[in-house]
Amino acid sequence: MCLVAKPAGPTSHDIVDIARRALHQTRVGHLGTLDPFAEGLLVIVVGRATRLAPYAAGWKKSYDGVIRLGSVTTTDDRTGEVMTASDAWRGLDLEQIRAASAGLTGEIEQQPPAFSAVKVGGVRAYKKARRGEAVVVEARRVTVFEFTLSGWKAPDVMFRATVSGGTYLRSLARDLGERLGCGGHLAELRRTVVGPFRLDDAVPAQALTPAHVMDPARLVSDLPSRTLDAAERESIVHGRAVPARETDVGTVALMADGCLLSVGEVIDGKIKPRLVLTDP
Repeated sequence: MCLVAKPAGPTSHDIVDIARRALHQTRVGHLGTLDPFAEGLLVIVVGRATRLAPYAAGWKKSYDGVIRLGSVTTTDDRTGEVMTASDAWRGLDLEQIRAASAGLTGEIEQQPPAFSAVKVGGVRAYKKARRGEAVVVEARRVTVFEFTLSGWKAPDVMFRATVSGGTYLRSLARDLGERLGCGGHLAELRRTVVGPFRLDDAVPAQALTPAHVMDPARLVSDLPSRTLDAAERESIVHGRAVPARETDVGTVALMADGCLLSVGEVIDGKIKPRLVLTDP
């Protein structure tokens, strides 16, 4: 695992390709896409650590960004074609905009953009949208922990947001514009935090080296851990369960020799390995 500072322009897949070459690895992924126009923290997972990605799915993510009022685009961001435009944002002040944003925090129903990776009828929504098909993406429950408006330079609203996984900042921008009656889209976005990791600790993709790869145990640092003895280690690497202790509950990070060996689940008094990160 390593932390990359993605610039605006390349896709997240482009950054993964750079990481493959820089780290001499074929198995590389990331913990959450950043759209090409967006920049900021991209957490890269490497090798068998890619299998740990589901354990980070619930991490909070924080962003700084700019919402441009007055126009709705096909993609809900600045890269799309303008569908409608309005001057109704003229005369607004920051307090009015803050009042409109109040209902966009907490646990809310959010409709992902038509140009998104959400599947509709088994097909990615963006593929249907690119073909000119009408796309209606089903709304989903997400949590917006923070949505703070920090500035207003008409027609642009500066904001800071902390959200649950699966939340679309483009949808927040669209919905704020709708509440204000003038439309809006996401003009700029910078991801600053993913779970326990911060953009300040990331490096440019072009500067990435194997020395930047971090301990994959940090991906499951929020799980209870258990250190295995030699016999238990042998059982786990061969896919066999080991007896659970009274303190072992739920999903457990299994350590051996100071390294993450496996992630297991406590079932019927035993810890059963769900994935193993080393060969027998």
